[in-house]
Amino acid sequence: MQKTFHFKLLPSEALNDSLIKSQIAQSAGVSPEDISGYNILKKSIDARGRQPWINLSLSGFINEPWLKRARIPFHYRDVSHSNNAVIIIGAGPAGLFAALRLIEVGIKPIILERGKDVRARRRDLATLNKDGIINPESNYCFGEGGAGTYSDGKLYTRSTKRGDVNRILNLFVHFGADENILYESHPHIGTNKLPGIITTIRKQITEAGGDFLFEKKVTDIIIENSKITGVKTVDKNVFKADAVILATGHSARDIFHLLDAHKIKLESKPFAMGVRVEHPQELINSIQYHCEGETCDPFLAPASYNLVQQVNGTGVFSFCMCPGGIIAPASTNDGEIVVNGWSPSKRNNPYANSGIVVQIQNDDLLPGNKGLLAKELKDFEEITGSPIKVLETSLGMMYFQQYVERKTYNAGGGKFVAPAQRLVDFCDDKISSTLPPCSYIPGTRTASLKDVLPSFIHKKLQLAFREFGKKMPGRHGSKGYFTNEAVVVAVESRTSSPVRIPRDPESLEHIQIKSLYPCGEGAGYAGGIVSAAMDGERVADKIALLLKKQETP
Repeated sequence: MQKTFHFKLLPSEALNDSLIKSQIAQSAGVSPEDISGYNILKKSIDARGRQPWINLSLSGFINEPWLKRARIPFHYRDVSHSNNAVIIIGAGPAGLFAALRLIEVGIKPIILERGKDVRARRRDLATLNKDGIINPESNYCFGEGGAGTYSDGKLYTRSTKRGDVNRILNLFVHFGADENILYESHPHIGTNKLPGIITTIRKQITEAGGDFLFEKKVTDIIIENSKITGVKTVDKNVFKADAVILATGHSARDIFHLLDAHKIKLESKPFAMGVRVEHPQELINSIQYHCEGETCDPFLAPASYNLVQQVNGTGVFSFCMCPGGIIAPASTNDGEIVVNGWSPSKRNNPYANSGIVVQIQNDDLLPGNKGLLAKELKDFEEITGSPIKVLETSLGMMYFQQYVERKTYNAGGGKFVAPAQRLVDFCDDKISSTLPPCSYIPGTRTASLKDVLPSFIHKKLQLAFREFGKKMPGRHGSKGYFTNEAVVVAVESRTSSPVRIPRDPESLEHIQIKSLYPCGEGAGYAGGIVSAAMDGERVADKIALLLKKQETP
């Protein structure tokens, strides 16, 4: 007999197999010997009280053999001689999962990735971190696996209505992820494990007959009678196919410029911008788990947090929180600084970092007290070399993003050294005389971030940080979230795409160009690995349905 059980256990108890079986037996009114095994259905931490607990939902096997957790089966066809082919621009989660789905339904994918494979890409990241030299085609954003490969691998999503989350998680397990992502409340793979999983996905695609080509940056598109028929790459090659999936990610500005040059409709999209703040992980543990030092339970995972504050009608919130993590340079061009965060699978680094970002609307780019100041508009023209009027175009948010990133780079002094302030100093408009140790490898430099960030963003961050301090106070007068032990690093600016590529809600094709399928985060239809993967599958299914109809007499 199988039966579902719900237990509230101490962290040490939740790791004790014998104790869990005894709990199942006691609840079922049987002997522990009658319990052959169990599968975890859901696991979460409840740290609301003084004592943190682990909530477990289990499927227990009583007086019958234990069976492994049922998995979704996946079957990939040989598409090497398929009558249909689809070009996929970009090998991030949207592109990869679109390719896998196309193979399942018998269509050949041709993946064109501007960057390098995960192994070669790792060497370029090392050069960026240590020497301050960036490869604009191979970095934290571009390359096999996309931005997620070397920036954490968080798999939780709020986009549950856009597809089958469980299917995506099972696919990751199928390709090598730990089974715990199927039941953890906040599943996470880890930057150290994702490259191997991405490599395995690539091998599946090529073994099934798909093409997977690196260093194939798309430089032009071929349009005939309002239909895309192919693309041109940087090496002058031309690729033709039945359809093109545009899955280029949120940082492919050249693609936005390319589409704009072809007069293909784009839309300016609101996004969020701010900073990344880093605390000692022990401090976050003490706040969240109501403990100090040795009194903190060693069986608890490094603590995270989720913060939201409305400031004058605008949302300020934590983004991509990385317990036991590292701040990384996520820039894609020289002369621009972008910071992001990631964690290894064990989350065992000594610092906790998170983006703290402000929601930006199109009106925020206009002159005025609530938008850009006159001095900032002048700086914009000098730093970008573009007239102010571009802020009112469909690429306005992208130009604004680039402006702040360049300003940040200048404040850091070069080689991707990031300008930074201690947290309390940031809120008091005080330049920090020294900075605490920081995980950001290129290094930090003390600066006034008031002179870096647009005023409307800076002021809202100051107000929000003080409120966050009230929400996460220290114990018995000890340090809380609002402390000068924390460092604020600029700028967190690639939270999502600043441009949307509009598509028909039913066919998912671009509203003007037939057979062009904007997809994933870069097109404005996803906000992370899982939602991008689901969108890739949705687009692949729409293409398969259309091609099937065209073949039907």
